[in-house]
Amino acid sequence: MNNIALYIFTMAVVTYLIRMLPLALIKKKITNKFFKSFLYYVPFVTLAVMTFPAILGATESVWSAGAAFAVAMVVAYAGGGLPIVATIACAVVFIVELFI
Repeated sequence: MNNIALYIFTMAVVTYLIRMLPLALIKKKITNKFFKSFLYYVPFVTLAVMTFPAILGATESVWSAGAAFAVAMVVAYAGGGLPIVATIACAVVFIVELFI
């Protein structure tokens, strides 16, 4: 039980330092275009990295997940909102799972 408390404390300290150090060390406004564009895209990349493996593992087969992902990307690119994209992706998974 003592090791678990140590692990939780270590994770809390690391998480706090990751969030606190940039605020404490960077006092001036960031003017570098490359660094600003890098920081702009970090949330999107992080979300994609966390979401994509979950998409592939959420169904019975990778084929239905891949088909739903491809269709969802096309519908989203065409301007479909989140409820429409999610509904169509679920329908694609259902249809592909019927045939696999």
